[in-house]
Amino acid sequence: MRHGPCSSSSFPNAWLLEDHRACWMGWEQRPALSSPHKFQISSPSLSPPFMFPVLTVQPQSKQADGSLSGSCCKAPGVSSAFVAAVTNLKTVLILLVLALATIFALVCVLLTRGVKPASCEPQSLSSQEGKHSDQSLVFADLTPEEMVQVVRYLQRSLGVPLVDAYNANPSDNCIYYVDVQLPTKAKVLGFLDRGGRRPPRQALAVVYFGNQPDPNVTEYVVGPLPKPTTHRDVTMRKYGGKLPYHRRPVTEKEYKDIDRFVYQEFSKAPGLLRECCDYDETNFATLTSVPRGFQSGDRATWFVLFQNVNGSGYYLHPVGLEVLVNHSSLDASQWRISKVFYNGQYYEDMEQLETEFIQGHVKEVKVKKVQPDEEFGSMRPRAAPMAPGPLQYEPRGPRYSIQNNHVIFQSWSFAFGMDVNTGPRLFDIKFNGERIVYELSLQEALAVYGSNCPGGMVTRYMDASFGIGKSAFELVRGVDCPYTATYVDRHYLVESETPKLNKNSMCIFEQDTSVPLRRHYSNLQSLYYGGLTKYALVLRAISTLINYDYVWDFIFYQNGAIEVKIHATGYISSSFFYGTGTEHGSQVGEHTLGTIHNHFINYKVDLDVGGTKNSLVAHDMTFDTVQAPWSPEHQIQRPRLTKKVLDTEDKAVFPLHSKIPRYVHFTTNRENKWGHQRGYRIQIVSFAGDHLPEASSMERSISWGRYKLAVTKRKEEEPTSTSIYNQNDPWTPTVAFADFIDNETIVNEDLVAWISVGFLHVPHTEDVPNTVTVGNAVGFFLRPYNYFDEDPSVHSPDSIYFRSDQDPSMCEVNPVACLSKTASCSPALPAFTYNGFRNQTGP
Repeated sequence: MRHGPCSSSSFPNAWLLEDHRACWMGWEQRPALSSPHKFQISSPSLSPPFMFPVLTVQPQSKQADGSLSGSCCKAPGVSSAFVAAVTNLKTVLILLVLALATIFALVCVLLTRGVKPASCEPQSLSSQEGKHSDQSLVFADLTPEEMVQVVRYLQRSLGVPLVDAYNANPSDNCIYYVDVQLPTKAKVLGFLDRGGRRPPRQALAVVYFGNQPDPNVTEYVVGPLPKPTTHRDVTMRKYGGKLPYHRRPVTEKEYKDIDRFVYQEFSKAPGLLRECCDYDETNFATLTSVPRGFQSGDRATWFVLFQNVNGSGYYLHPVGLEVLVNHSSLDASQWRISKVFYNGQYYEDMEQLETEFIQGHVKEVKVKKVQPDEEFGSMRPRAAPMAPGPLQYEPRGPRYSIQNNHVIFQSWSFAFGMDVNTGPRLFDIKFNGERIVYELSLQEALAVYGSNCPGGMVTRYMDASFGIGKSAFELVRGVDCPYTATYVDRHYLVESETPKLNKNSMCIFEQDTSVPLRRHYSNLQSLYYGGLTKYALVLRAISTLINYDYVWDFIFYQNGAIEVKIHATGYISSSFFYGTGTEHGSQVGEHTLGTIHNHFINYKVDLDVGGTKNSLVAHDMTFDTVQAPWSPEHQIQRPRLTKKVLDTEDKAVFPLHSKIPRYVHFTTNRENKWGHQRGYRIQIVSFAGDHLPEASSMERSISWGRYKLAVTKRKEEEPTSTSIYNQNDPWTPTVAFADFIDNETIVNEDLVAWISVGFLHVPHTEDVPNTVTVGNAVGFFLRPYNYFDEDPSVHSPDSIYFRSDQDPSMCEVNPVACLSKTASCSPALPAFTYNGFRNQTGP
């Protein structure tokens, strides 16, 4: 590297201008290797490689000798040969030049001392903000004030005493949760598209009636908000009958009471627990399994015991003990332990286990007590911090706009929300003002486990019953989402009379995916380059459901495509390792079996392509053997496009591992410029394992998992593919998706696609401490298929094009060439805050 007049190892903040390189206040600009007109910016003070409009900066790092790596300001060394050369006149002249350079460098430093890069100033988005409308509030989640008003109304209107669910016993009446009750689609579209009256705002309240002769769960629609005056029981209309009380989700209070009961039972086996586990009445933790029995009406749960590890995942430290608790009675004093499992053997209760142990018939396994500095399973860093990694930011502020629950990004707009049970959901997704999707919502996340221990072998987690939405806790800035993302709070009311706040539980950001959306370099006929960076808008939430963390992404691209993606991370669930354990997973610790399991995730996609009247069409290919027209004695295997309208529901369901046409798309009768039916294609990316056999007595409760794709006629009475009540009574499911498919005609109808994705997970040693997101992502795309006359991204302002007769270093030819001016600013980073543990104690 040659050194300019400002180069000096003593003055790292000096300027260096040479061959498009600049050293300025500790910043270095250097051309990228691929082109002299692209460059990175690095700074020891900002730590951000920046790309525009979403830029990334790579910080400098300090070397062992105290110097900064990557600095462009280094003085040449002085050797002993230099002294010998001073006798030469030529050398004297060189010394004079060096002296002048040194003086000039000092002047540069004095002139630039204290100068800092300008702060980035957000650009005005007034043009986008003008497109926002409060019409999106028809889909809005309840406000805390509305939740409180619903609770107060029910307390004075139901005519029975209501106990705060946080303190309620099974034999009490309580409000389980309150969420928004969305209007029918017909009413919403009448309001949005035809100038109709705004539908009245209503809430859905789920009430446990335990204190009455016929205990049950009842659902009420309460309204109008914000000051409700009426309520109506919708249970019969929705489910065709009363909801039996045993189907209710378990509350935190019930779990705490079970823990208290179990720990009391442990006093009946003091010898074994002391010998195997150094049990001191505080160092065990329980993990529930589900479902809770073998037939409707059962409420008997296997609880797996782990070491209660502070500051680390206890899920990796099983002690070999599991207990089956029958908690079906509404009177906790009637609860009992029905069976005990220890180290591969079953016992009637804790007393029998202790008796067998005293008689020497129990093969106990000494489990070492986990120490505070234990590394196995710990997420504590094992390396000292180094220089910060790349940080992305927007030099002129976000290019998207958010108002209430409404987002605008370039040609996209949509409303968003969070269902307390099923999680994130989007509505009224439009591109260039045309609705593409009416509803895009998560329905369920299922995990089916296998093990040679009882808790692991019976477990089928249906996470909606645990609250995917309420479990979307605060996101950590700079890790869960980009540091400069926009963070959104969510309120919910579950098992409490008071709303709770999950602060920063959703994030929205634009990202540079670091790959072109499209590009071409031409060196034939004419010389030119054209390209478009693949920028995308991301809406993200992350739900922590006991041990697993699911990253829910909804991604919007410039070409009119939508991607829905799920990453899985967090701790694996484990069983105690003994005997034939490796037939059901991998040993990942001394006593830890990582158990095999299947992840399945189901989505509802209500596509409205060119309106609500759509059909389902399948395009694929086949090979025809034909004679070559110019040489009949030769044959050609020629690909041909196949086309088929799937006109009934039975033809529009695709079993999980069956062959599916490569181009399945929703079409409208409207045509594009070239005479094609305008459409949107569904493209699925999934690595799911096998679905639970239909011979299983509980399979109907998760029958949506039979299909990778099922398209049905949309009905208001079929709003969801499952129910939170299916978890605790899967043998008589409250909602059975299989019943949705009854061979109705689906030509020119309002259609819904139900999409299932997933992956088989065989845990391995690299899943400790956590499963990583790399390779553990599945999802699907909604892609335009002859919907437009050409790729709509041609209208993106981020496009680049220049010819060989143009100077690509000129801003008016190539906007990327302007980055040194338009992006040479430092982001004003907000202070780091985190409140994610605030709601984890108390009501």
